[in-house]
Amino acid sequence: MKKNILLLFLCTIVSASMAQMVTRVTDPVDWVNPLMGTDSKHSLSNGNTYPSIGLPWGMNMWTPQTGKMGDGWQYQYSADKIRGFKQTHQPSPWMNDYGQFSIMPFTGKPRYKEDDRASWFSHKAEIVQPYYYSVYLADYDITTEITPTERAARFRFTFPETDSAFVLVDAFDKGSYVKIIPAENKIIGYSTRNSGGVPPNFKNYFVVVFDRPFSNVATFDSDTLNFTRTEVENNHAGALVAFKSYRKGDQVNAKVASSFISYEQAELNLKEIGNDDFEIVKKKGRDTWNNTLGRINVEGGTIDQVRTFYSTLYRTVFFPNKLYEKDASGNIVHYSPHNGKVLPGYMFGGTGFWDTFRALYPFLNLIYPAINKEMQEGLINAYKESGFLPEWSSPGARPVMVGNNSASVVSDAYIKGLKGYDISTLYEALLHGANNEGPHGTGRKGVEYYNKLGYVPYDVKINENAARTLEYAYDDFTIYQLGKALNRPKEELKLYAQRSQNYKKLFDNETKLMRGKNQDGTFQTPFNPFKWGDAFTEGNSWHYSWSVFHDIKGLADLMGGRAQFAKMLDSVFVMPPVFDDSYYGFVIHEIREMQIANMGQYAHGNQPIQHMPYLYNYVGEPWKTQYWVRETMEKMYKPTPDGYCGDEDNGQTSAWYVFSALGFYPVCPATDQYVMGTPLFKKATLLLEDGKQFIINAPANSTQAKYVQAVQLNGKAYEKNWISHFDILKGGNMNVTMGVVPNKKRGTEELAFPYSFSSGADAEILK
Repeated sequence: MKKNILLLFLCTIVSASMAQMVTRVTDPVDWVNPLMGTDSKHSLSNGNTYPSIGLPWGMNMWTPQTGKMGDGWQYQYSADKIRGFKQTHQPSPWMNDYGQFSIMPFTGKPRYKEDDRASWFSHKAEIVQPYYYSVYLADYDITTEITPTERAARFRFTFPETDSAFVLVDAFDKGSYVKIIPAENKIIGYSTRNSGGVPPNFKNYFVVVFDRPFSNVATFDSDTLNFTRTEVENNHAGALVAFKSYRKGDQVNAKVASSFISYEQAELNLKEIGNDDFEIVKKKGRDTWNNTLGRINVEGGTIDQVRTFYSTLYRTVFFPNKLYEKDASGNIVHYSPHNGKVLPGYMFGGTGFWDTFRALYPFLNLIYPAINKEMQEGLINAYKESGFLPEWSSPGARPVMVGNNSASVVSDAYIKGLKGYDISTLYEALLHGANNEGPHGTGRKGVEYYNKLGYVPYDVKINENAARTLEYAYDDFTIYQLGKALNRPKEELKLYAQRSQNYKKLFDNETKLMRGKNQDGTFQTPFNPFKWGDAFTEGNSWHYSWSVFHDIKGLADLMGGRAQFAKMLDSVFVMPPVFDDSYYGFVIHEIREMQIANMGQYAHGNQPIQHMPYLYNYVGEPWKTQYWVRETMEKMYKPTPDGYCGDEDNGQTSAWYVFSALGFYPVCPATDQYVMGTPLFKKATLLLEDGKQFIINAPANSTQAKYVQAVQLNGKAYEKNWISHFDILKGGNMNVTMGVVPNKKRGTEELAFPYSFSSGADAEILK
């Protein structure tokens, strides 16, 4: 009897466990939580995201606005009032927004100031989907709904019984304009509010068309609401329109579009909606999201794992967003954020390559190469219009972060097979950026020192010099790789191959870490490897010493060989999260996020170290990669408002999760290799752009069975610790046998190790 009871108990446990597994995903958009990462603040980021209501890579997105006008934290999950519904282009709160304006309905007395019009709301009465947003505004008994296209949106306001229904359009401060055209039920205007990176003539022109006539109109500026004028241009301009009395449930619909080019172009962009009613626009948006997210289908994961996967996948397909528009003839045109002209061709903005070169752009090259081809053409235009490739664009070049990582973004795309654009001009742009310092953070700061000494010195008043050096060395490797693919002259290739080895100049034999170096060749003194900033960028030496993406063998040799390198990797996870914040003078949020994560010095919430768990594959201990990657996926990501462990950053931290959940990661973009980790799902199907499928099967996968025992690629035993991009593109199957105990024999031989410059034929060019 006891045996039967025990058997019944075990069966119940197994059944409950199986019941929690998702065996099929038919509509991936339904698994997305756009609120993931929104429970953030200046001092601690759980993502620093906002609910982005838009279409993939769309020019405009919409978000409920809980923060004040100009506040980068425009939506915070902890807030309880909404001030408006804002058109946004914001890549992060640290970069803030540009060209924004908002719309807000209300009832009762006329009002216009944002604190006066703000309404209480609750997440219990909020529906948030990528293609649809709805919220109940409690102070006014109004439900507001939004559904977007790429450059336009439909609004629907459901009013209570009232004789005082209003909709306000706020063009924000810093220079704006509105005009009400009652005969057409229309408001037009522009906003110039931005945070930098725009020419003097920058404007975001908008048009709002209602389906009901106005019963009264007013405009406002910073200090007054005026019912006698229909037009105002001021530091802060806005419009207020009233509607006749309503029965409960009556609705007002509005169509909204904008343009960086003109009012006329905004009207053209409104044609994205055409005669489609709210529900049709909503359905089209839903279909677009299902098609986009449906390029990867996962099965055999828990509910939370599937939700997290599609929520992070959603975040990978927003930035950079389209800055281009279609003119009356259907031609692609753009307002240039570099020179202020309207020109033909593609343009994108809203990304920092310091973040996104690592995984976001490689992910586009694998799953969405067609959009990255457009982005490469946009980079060509940016170079022609400004003289340099941007390193951070929002919308034009912004002087933020370090590195010359446009080289990686350009090189990786071509090496991964993208063709049909002017790669010669882009290569010219890479050479120009590698040998010059440009304005607004373009090119290379400290380039004269770097090209002469092989490093940016610590004592020449150039901040974050060691980080710059390490990234320049990797960027030089990517230029070498692209030059090789383009059959450039040998001497040119040799120059960039030699510069790719400059990382060695900062290696300190005493500490086995990277360290700032003075002009005279001596190392910085004193040196604290736990000091954030100073010689490094948003991290310390323990984080940045692994930034030798292209030559891990060379780095391991410097550290004393494979065994010593593995011990150094181990140390990151077992050391306490001590830190020195003296460079900043306070605990920056990235430090705090590392401190509270309980993963030692591993600071996954920031980008420089995110590839580091995969490095065990280069020294014959891949099971440690499998352990730490799974630990990071399970501990650091949840499909909840506090679901990230730091800044999401334009899709990069999300792309890490998506790649890792599939079972591999691009440690070194500008090669064709993805380094193996541990698949999260029992099955994942990649629907490639040409119609082929690549299927990753791991049927024994579970929380406990996280270790790779064996791999078969298209039915044949596969022993490498990496897989080629081009093997995936051929389509086929990768079958992964999983187990609860590490397999310490597979992947231990050097033949299995991923690419390193020092261990292959490339090293011959240095002789």
